[in-house]
Parts: sequence; C-alpha cells; structure tokens
Amino acid sequence: MSDAFDILIRNGLVLDGTGASGQQVDVGVRGDRIAAVGDLKAAAAAQVVDATGLVVCPGFIDSHSHSDAFLLIEPDAPSKVSQGVTTEVVGQCGASAAPIFGRGRMPSDWAALVYPEARGQRSEVSDQRSVRQSDSRTVGPSNRLTVQPGATWSTVAEYRALFAQVRPAVNAVLLIGHNTLRAGVMGYEPRAATADEVRAMQRHLEQALEEGGSGLSTGLIYQPGRYSSPEEVTALAQTTAARGGFYATHMRSEGDRLLEALDEVLQLGRASRIRVQIAHLKTSHARNWNKLDAVLARIEQARLQGLAIHADRYPYVAGGTNLDVVLPDWAVAGGNDAILTRLADPATCARIVAELDAGRPRDEWHSAMVGGTTHPELHALRGQTIAAIADARGCTPGEAIAWILQRDQLHTGAFFFGMSEANLRRIYTQPWVMVGSDASIRAPQGPLAADHPHPRAYGTFPRFLRLVQDEGLLPLPEAIRRITSLPADVFGLQGRGRIAASAFAD
Repeated sequence: MSDAFDILIRNGLVLDGTGASGQQVDVGVRGDRIAAVGDLKAAAAAQVVDATGLVVCPGFIDSHSHSDAFLLIEPDAPSKVSQGVTTEVVGQCGASAAPIFGRGRMPSDWAALVYPEARGQRSEVSDQRSVRQSDSRTVGPSNRLTVQPGATWSTVAEYRALFAQVRPAVNAVLLIGHNTLRAGVMGYEPRAATADEVRAMQRHLEQALEEGGSGLSTGLIYQPGRYSSPEEVTALAQTTAARGGFYATHMRSEGDRLLEALDEVLQLGRASRIRVQIAHLKTSHARNWNKLDAVLARIEQARLQGLAIHADRYPYVAGGTNLDVVLPDWAVAGGNDAILTRLADPATCARIVAELDAGRPRDEWHSAMVGGTTHPELHALRGQTIAAIADARGCTPGEAIAWILQRDQLHTGAFFFGMSEANLRRIYTQPWVMVGSDASIRAPQGPLAADHPHPRAYGTFPRFLRLVQDEGLLPLPEAIRRITSLPADVFGLQGRGRIAASAFAD
C-alpha cells in the first residue's frame, strides 16, 4: 500500500489548464502534489472521488485581488475558495499590506480591524477572531490585554511570518504598493518626489522584494500616487525589473484620458523591459467606449515589439472603489485627515459641493451607488444611488456626497456604472487577458460579513464561466487556461496552474 494515492479522482474530463482539449483520465495525488495522470483504475487510494460527468481542472488564480490584510483575519477565505480560487495576486492598485513605515498607513477598511500578532505575543489568532473588530477591546477572559486595530507588522518579512502562522487556505503572490512606499517616505503631500525621496522608495522596495515581494503595483488615480511623475514610477519599475519582478498598474485614467494613460504604461515597459499587467482593462463612460479599438491596437503593437503586456478584467460593467474618489484633486491632497478637515469647514465644504454639482448633470449621479458603510445611520443607503439619496434628502448630489463622507469618516464604498457589455466581452476574447476579481475576501459571518460588497467578491469566476458556458464567449479549455496556466506563467508560479505529474495539487 506504500504506493497508494492519498486522493484518486476518477472518470472526470481533465482540462489540464494549457488550453488543450479534455481527456477522460484519472488523477492521483500524494501529499500536496499530483503524483500521476492517466489510467489509474487499478490503483488504491485512501480517498476516491468519482468525477463522472464533471470537469477536473487546476485551481483558479485570481490575478487581481486585495485580500492582503484580510487573509490574516479570515484565512479560510470563503468568498474565494467557494469560487474555486486557490491562489490570489494581492497588493494591487498601489496599496499593499506591507511594508508599513514612516507616515504611511493601511487603507481605512484594513486599518479599522484587529489583527493577530506573532505567536507568543499578545494573543492567538483564535482569540482575535472572537473580538468585535471596531475599536480597542480586551481579549480573552484571562489575559485581559487590550488590543488596538491596525497592522501588527511593519516589514514584508513580518507580514509573511504572520501569513505562515495563520496558514490561509489560498496561496498569495504579494505585490508592493507604490502608494504604500510613497506615503511611508513622504506622506500624502500633493507634490513631485525629490531625487532623494525616489531613492528612499527604491531602498524600501528593494528590501520588500528581498523579503518576498514579487513585484510593484501602482494606483495612479489614488493618493498619493496620483501626484507622482512618470519618471518616478519608471525608476521604481526599473528597480523591480532588476530583481525579476513584474509591474501591475491601475492607470492614471480609464476614461477620458485612457489612451494617454496607456501610452505612459507602454513607455514605462519599453524603458524598463518589465513584465506589465494592466489592471481591470476597461473603457469607462459611454463617450469613451469607442476607444477600445485603439487600446487593443496599441497593446498588440507593443506585444509584437516584444513587450510582455497582459491585462486582467472582472466580468461586470460596474466598478467599485471608495466614494471619495469623486472629490476634486485639490480636496484630497494631504490624506484622509486633511479631507475631513476640509469637509468640516463650511466654506471649504461649500466649494467642494459646488464643484461636484458643476462637474456632471444631476441625472448622471444615477450611475453612482453607495456600497459599504460603517456608520449605522448610513446602512439604509447601501444599494441606493447618489441621485436617489439627494432626492430623498431634498438636496443636491454634491451635498449628499459631502454629508455621507463626513458622517462615515470616508469609510464609504461606492459602485460606478459606466462600462460597455460589448466591450467587456471583446476584452475577454483577447488571448492575453486574465480574470481578476479586484476584490478582497469576504465571509458570511464574522468581521468580514458586515460589508455591502460588489458582487465580484463572490461571483467573478462563476460569472466568467457563465459567459463561457451560456454564451459561448470562449471554448471551455481556453477559458480554463485564462484562469490557470496563463496567470501562472505571467506571475512566474512554478508548478501551479496545470494538471501534470509533480505539479502542486491545488
């Protein structure tokens, strides 16, 4: 019996992740590896799975995720595992859970929760999960130690040690956020970085990569990255490329200046020869839908020139981010404390409201919907549009936004409708496009259950496969390749994304 398998999957249609047609073969697993693929009818196994009528394929790789910090709180990762996800690429859009240093801080939704510490210190993970995660609390009936929300780590090495301690159900590829580095070095000041500050970012980036980071990400519509020059970002990309890492970017624009933003990314790729992932490729607002031809042509040309350019996309036409993204540039300078100070000042708040109301017609606010909120008074607004909220309150959309943001201390999520269903499908037909949820994990209970998430948090991979199965968007073997071996190759994940002897049995 020494040669018996731990698990034997029989009679399934095996799609191995490469895009090849399926084969009716068996898969034998020992430990965490695939031991054999073929006719294994005579083999013995501790557990036999009859996959008759089912597809057997590699675990899915979420190529764009924001689960970094939340995996330490809810390592079972139910919203991802239930979709078939076994690996996540985290730290996207310029925000990573580590390193945290200097004047930098985690995004507010991460920073509001209580995290475990290294074993043997303040408390164990099981104690942390039992705590109501909103402010200072006393943990456990015996040790009576007060815990505070926020990061209990600083470096990538410390974050990875905690990750190994809690043993999440999914693997994670960690990108290092540009916004995280910039805020640590120079805070949230609305200005270009000096040469010394860029060098300081590079030093912190080098350390983060040496400690286990896999690449660099930018979120160039968010603060403080929105104030960076292309030269600053390129310098960091070159530092990353020199250590074999890759670059993922939420571009400076996905709408009116989409082509200019894309040109900046392609120029960075040429200057640094780094592998590039374009985050959630889209054409926002109907007036920009016709730009997709030019976008695809420029990317194809760059690929023909030898640049390693890929993209990810979620299968929905509404985006999701924080509501404060609609504020004028000058109003967000300096970080959250500065924003809240401006909203609290009547004259400055009136200026913000006036600019919001002048920026778009009232009817267009029907395309902006409130998502998650933290203040109990605002929970009833979840799922309502800004226009509907303004009508109910008898005020302008700008006044409604200012009231919500001030009341919720900038912790308000929002969904923005404005993408094309036809463009979504066309983007997915490109052979270099992967699937990414653009979502952190959620759970049906516990501290991650109180949010009002975008449906992509639970539905990205089922919805993508529905487009494949119900509409024939792609052949099923090719669809499986997009969510297995393609991202494994793009991110350099050896032994993952394929069903083959000696590969990991994800």
